[in-house]
Amino acid sequence: MKPYIKEIIIVEGRDDTSRLNEVFNCETIETNGSAISNRTLEEIEVALNTRGAIIFTDPDYPGQKIRNTILERFPNIKEAFISRSKAKNKQGKIGVENASPNDLKEALERVVTSSVKDEETISKSDMIDLKLSGQKDSKDRRHYVSEKLNIGYANANSMRQKFNRYSIKKATIVDVLKDYKEDV
Repeated sequence: MKPYIKEIIIVEGRDDTSRLNEVFNCETIETNGSAISNRTLEEIEVALNTRGAIIFTDPDYPGQKIRNTILERFPNIKEAFISRSKAKNKQGKIGVENASPNDLKEALERVVTSSVKDEETISKSDMIDLKLSGQKDSKDRRHYVSEKLNIGYANANSMRQKFNRYSIKKATIVDVLKDYKEDV
C-alpha cells in the first residue's frame, strides 16, 4: 500500500506527478514551467487553505525560480528538497521524476517550513566562523550541510537566509559539521 500524503504537492510538470503517483497516494498541482500563472497561484492558495501544500521542485535554476515565486506569495508554505545527485538520471538530466522511491520518501518526510522572525539565528560572521563562507572548501561544507539538513544547496548568502528562514540554530550546524571530513 502506498503512503498517503494529505497535502497537495506542487511540482513542475506531469513527469513529476507521474513519478510521485507511482510512489505515493497523493495529488499535485503542476506549475508547467517557471512562468507561474495567476490561476496556478490561486489554486495553490486554495490548497493551502484546505489541505496544505508542499513545494517540491527540481534542484536546478528553474526549480528554484518557481520555489521563490511561490514563497514570495506564500512565505509559510512547506518545502521539500532533493539533492541534484539524487535527482539526476543516467543522461545527466535533473528532475524530481528521476529520484528513487526511497529518496522521494525521505524528501517528503523531511519537509521544512519557513518562520517569519525579526531576529536572525545565523549572522554573516557565524557563516565565516563555521567556514561556510570565505574559505577554500566553503562550497563543499555548504553542500554537506544542505544535504544533512535537507534544505537545498545555496551560495553563502542564500544559505544564511535559509538558516534564518527555517530557524536553524548555530549549535545545530556545529553538530552537523562534526562529521564533515575536510580532506574528502
